[in-house]
Amino acid sequence: MKLHRLQLQNFRQHADSVLTFQTGLTGVIGSNGSGKTTILEAIAWALYGNSATRGTRDSIRFSRAAPRSPVRVELDFELAGHRYRIVRRLTDAELYLDGAGQPIANSITGVNELLQRRLGMSRSEFFNTYFTGQKELNVMAAMGPSERAQFLSRVLGYEKLRSAQTLVRDRRRIIAAEAAGLRAGMPDAEAVARLLADSEHRLAVARQAAAAADRARHEREATLAELTPRWERAQKERDRLQELLGELRVAETEEAALAREADRIAREHAAVAAARSELEALATELQPLSEVAEEFQRYERLAREEGRRQTLVENERLLVDELTRLRERRARIFNAPVMEEEATIAVEAKRKELEESLGALEARRTEWVRDRQEAETKRDALRRQYAELKTQRDRIVDLGEDGTCPVCTRPLDQHFRGVLEHFDDQLETIAVDGKFYNTRLDQLEEMPDEIKALDEARRALTAEVGTLERRLAKVQAAVQELTQLTKDIGAKEQRHESVRRDLAAIPPGYDGARHAALRREVERLMPLNDRATRLSAQIDREPQLDHDRQHVTESLGALRERLASLRERTRTIPFSESEFGSLRTAFETAAAEARAADVGAAKAQGDANAARLALDSAERSRRELDRIQATLDGLQVDRRLHDELDRAYSDLRTDLNFQLRPELSELASAFLHDLTDARYSELELDDNYNVLVLEDGIPKPVISGGEEDLANLVLRLAISQMIAERAGQQFSLLVLDEVFGSLDESRRNNVVELLRRLQDRFEQVILITHIESVREGLDQIINVRYDEETGASVVTQTDQAVLELPSSDSGEQGDDAYEEFEATG
Repeated sequence: MKLHRLQLQNFRQHADSVLTFQTGLTGVIGSNGSGKTTILEAIAWALYGNSATRGTRDSIRFSRAAPRSPVRVELDFELAGHRYRIVRRLTDAELYLDGAGQPIANSITGVNELLQRRLGMSRSEFFNTYFTGQKELNVMAAMGPSERAQFLSRVLGYEKLRSAQTLVRDRRRIIAAEAAGLRAGMPDAEAVARLLADSEHRLAVARQAAAAADRARHEREATLAELTPRWERAQKERDRLQELLGELRVAETEEAALAREADRIAREHAAVAAARSELEALATELQPLSEVAEEFQRYERLAREEGRRQTLVENERLLVDELTRLRERRARIFNAPVMEEEATIAVEAKRKELEESLGALEARRTEWVRDRQEAETKRDALRRQYAELKTQRDRIVDLGEDGTCPVCTRPLDQHFRGVLEHFDDQLETIAVDGKFYNTRLDQLEEMPDEIKALDEARRALTAEVGTLERRLAKVQAAVQELTQLTKDIGAKEQRHESVRRDLAAIPPGYDGARHAALRREVERLMPLNDRATRLSAQIDREPQLDHDRQHVTESLGALRERLASLRERTRTIPFSESEFGSLRTAFETAAAEARAADVGAAKAQGDANAARLALDSAERSRRELDRIQATLDGLQVDRRLHDELDRAYSDLRTDLNFQLRPELSELASAFLHDLTDARYSELELDDNYNVLVLEDGIPKPVISGGEEDLANLVLRLAISQMIAERAGQQFSLLVLDEVFGSLDESRRNNVVELLRRLQDRFEQVILITHIESVREGLDQIINVRYDEETGASVVTQTDQAVLELPSSDSGEQGDDAYEEFEATG
């Protein structure tokens, strides 16, 4: 892996920083708190997302960034011959390959999963191997023996063997389960053989029974064939006789119906004669009916007009009453337009007075609220400042005179008392200011009398405006009502005139008594007229009755001749009911026996077919048994193969882990020899993977903190070199963060020279440090400083290998840091 470019935008204290990485040794140098390690954190965030950062996602944003400003980190790096570019923001991420315009992944989850597959390591494995900080050098010290072995196996790629072995074992379990399932469902060989023999015997017996049933069926069919013609002739004779009997019964029924029809016609002839006599008597009584009916219709029309006249009279009375009421209401509200103008002027004047009162009240109230909020804000700010200063003072007190300054990391010594006095003075000043603002808040807690008076005046004016507005609304409603009244009066006057014209057009001359007498006479004569109409219709049917009587007489003669012929034909048919019954019994018996023979033959054939199917099933069971046995033989061979693979993977992992400690010890010993100028030339890992430093071949029982850091550093370098040499992990990057803290200048120089000699394996080494003296051995320098004015980190780069050191010594730097701490509190 090789880094090319890193851009940070609003990430932590980096507002907008761009870093370009070259091959060789690159130093990221700056004072503590300047934002050096944030660069390493940005690389981690770009590669692995939020899991690689400190704090929450919201704490990543630059504290002085504008609202909604984007947080963005872009990392350009090279891996396995491909160029990758990551663009990560708080809510999304994109990954580009080889300069393409479209991303190959465009979500946080997708980018994280794809990068972890391409890198081949989890975040913790990657940063515990290629990224090393002073506090992380002894990462293996916190692990147990088995955890150390697993960690080394995992980062060196040996865990791939474990994964492969797990796959082999899983496949072996699947094979065993499949074989067990086959055995559980495998039929018994002896049972299959017995089933096959039984099926063959059953088929032979069924075939014999089918042949016997077929012979019996043929015999029954011959008997039935002999009786069938005789039975069919007897059925035809019987059907012909029944047909003639049916025609005879129909003709007899028709004869009875024609006799009844002749009787009916005779009765109707007698009724026609009686109707003619009755109609002659009614004709004289119905003679005045037409004149009475005409006069009655004329009085009906006059009665309808009289009802309409009464309705119009009532409508005229109601219209006169409504017009009187509307004219009186119009007279009462006639002056409403003038009153509307006066009320509008009064409301506008009172509203203007209310607006002026509201303006004065809001201005005075805003001034009072602003004073109170300002006093409250300043008091809260003083409280927070007091708490912070108190915390800092308590921390200094806890550290004591022998403590180290939390800002410059120098001993407090003789400055201890001065710092405490400075804190006490600041605390006292803040306390005095706080009391002042507390008193001011008490004064502003109650609303001033002037504001109360203005508010009371505002309420009174609001009530007056409401009264005037209600009065104006009533007047405006009266104006609208006056307009509507004028329209209503005009419409009703037109309606009144129309009613008067309709009354004048109604004709006179209606006599109620004469109308009632005519109605009674019409009601008496109308039933007589209906009776006469029915009698006339009855008399009109006399010609049709004569015609019907002649037709019935003729039909009855022809029907009686036909009856005689049918009775003669019936007597000539030779049919015996007893002989027909005997023949039917014999035929039905033969047919039943033939059907039974067919059923028996079909059953015998079905048994033969079932026996054939049973034999086929037995043969399939035998073939299935052979197939399962062959499959089990193949699975057994596959199981033995996976057993051999499992043992081979176990032996290979054992051999690799056995060679791991000597190889790591050898590489780490070479690095330790160079870093200590041959004082220590040997380092070993014991059976529990503990680091042992040997002096003249004897393990040192106690080593200093610097020697322990040095031993852990060379072990980490050895691990990184072994990974670089493995074909499965082609990385060329090494990042060391503050690893010089406990090393003297000579060993720091030795570390730099050693890293330079490792450039054939790690062509890109990045050192993050606050120590200026290592500049001379570096190829590229990235300076990081903190800008107090902007609150952001400033990054500058140079390819000069040697930079001029500051003139002040470390003691003066400590004094400056202390003065800065004292000034800021």
